[in-house]
Amino acid sequence: MSVQPRSILLIVRWQTLRTVLVLLITVLFQRVAHPQPPITVTEEVQRPNVLVFVSDDQSWRDAGAYGHPLIKTPNFDRIAREGVLFSHAYCSSPSCTPSRGTMLTGMHHWQLEEGANLHSTLPAKFECYPDILEEAGYAIGFIGKGWGPGKHAVGGRSRNPAGPEFNKLRFKPDELPTGGISNKHYSANLNAFLESCRDKPFCCWVGTHEPHRDYEFRSGLTAGREPNDVKVPKFLPDLPDVRIDLLDYYREIEWSDQQLGACLDVLDKHGQLDNTFILVTSDNGMPFPRSKCSLYDSGVRLPLAIRWPDQIPAGRIIDDFVHFADFAPTLLQIAGLDGRPEMTGRSLLPLLQSDRSGQIEPTRDHAVFGRERHLAHANPGGVYAMRGIRTKRYLLIRNLFPDLFPSGQPPHYTNVDRGPTKFAFMLHADEPEVKRTLGYVLEKRPSVELYDCKLDPDQINNLASHPDFRKIRERLEGKLDQELKRTGDPRALGKPVSWADAPYHSGSGEAWVERQREAIQRYLRE
Repeated sequence: MSVQPRSILLIVRWQTLRTVLVLLITVLFQRVAHPQPPITVTEEVQRPNVLVFVSDDQSWRDAGAYGHPLIKTPNFDRIAREGVLFSHAYCSSPSCTPSRGTMLTGMHHWQLEEGANLHSTLPAKFECYPDILEEAGYAIGFIGKGWGPGKHAVGGRSRNPAGPEFNKLRFKPDELPTGGISNKHYSANLNAFLESCRDKPFCCWVGTHEPHRDYEFRSGLTAGREPNDVKVPKFLPDLPDVRIDLLDYYREIEWSDQQLGACLDVLDKHGQLDNTFILVTSDNGMPFPRSKCSLYDSGVRLPLAIRWPDQIPAGRIIDDFVHFADFAPTLLQIAGLDGRPEMTGRSLLPLLQSDRSGQIEPTRDHAVFGRERHLAHANPGGVYAMRGIRTKRYLLIRNLFPDLFPSGQPPHYTNVDRGPTKFAFMLHADEPEVKRTLGYVLEKRPSVELYDCKLDPDQINNLASHPDFRKIRERLEGKLDQELKRTGDPRALGKPVSWADAPYHSGSGEAWVERQREAIQRYLRE
């Protein structure tokens, strides 16, 4: 029997329709199995460049964009003005190595085994976003200080987790404004990196060594500022040398910001400034007592500004609580890649592409963080463990070993960076101002601390034992426990802590104490 042309046409149409239906069902299944992010970037910039710029030891309020009256940071302020400024950005740990590990992996430091410690390693089983981007066709590299300090090879890595190193070019001695500043020429090395990858999108990490100590004492006075202009935090002694020490710190922040400006000029010269996602932050708070290596705002709350022209509405301040674990999934998403299941952080792109200011996502109303080993010789066993949670109004800190000294054992207090402010506690213990602040800085701390950050921004009035705050304390402790267990913190789960006895890949305690002794002698001569 012959088949009529009309019948043939119907058969073809049915086969076509069936094929389309199969394809639709397949796509729908894939989207259910692997949900896609609701926000995408435009076709023209599917693969933008990435510049991550990280200063070393800078607290959140120490930039012009946050209203600091003395520190001049025009380039950070430009990123904030032409992009987005975050008012509540928090690191995972107020110590260089674990904080940078969180940035790179999108995971809390307590998920990174040995990577939870300073002077450690970052086991190769933990994927870092530069490696993922490199596999996707990006050119990657780091300039200045990448991941560290530590030994990446011990963890099975052939290079720094931030990528290949580009640090050959150096400043001449007469090009540096003061002693104590690294001679690495950040912008010249960035130019060399860009020359090496003209045919690829790039992801570059630029980490200045400033404002990390040591400083040249009194170098901050050369910028025309007076010690009397300095507002000293309430947890530090208000002494002339402490004011000078803070000015020296300000000077190095400004040098770091100048390097940011020079890097922006290099991007502009290469025609890449407006097709580059630029993220500017610091790894942990300022290198002063009760700041770096502590869970107070001066230790864990960091500056953060992001610029991405034509992709994010500019000129906004976002009050959502964001975390360094959010960086890696964000950078993968803007490159069109999926985040890894083990990443704890959430992409910031929904916040960035919103046209709103203030609080955007109601669930981003807190941050959790902690600390493990800083310097191995600071306490018996090396570890002083803390966990904390910050909300808009309150900060709760849990000190897991209250019988130990958080700043390290006296008389050396090795968990505090050496410098004139620390030396004030060591050399002038009878000064009334030193006595007033000694308990905040060097003495043992109770197992729980609770602060009202609105009424007590310097976080010196502990409310944990006050009966009026019992319910607030219980609520915050419950939320902290919930978050720690959700993210697999072995201390919260009662599991063995793999990093407790991990090797310390640096010098001996005796060598550290000798360097501090030499620094004290230099300070006394000056």
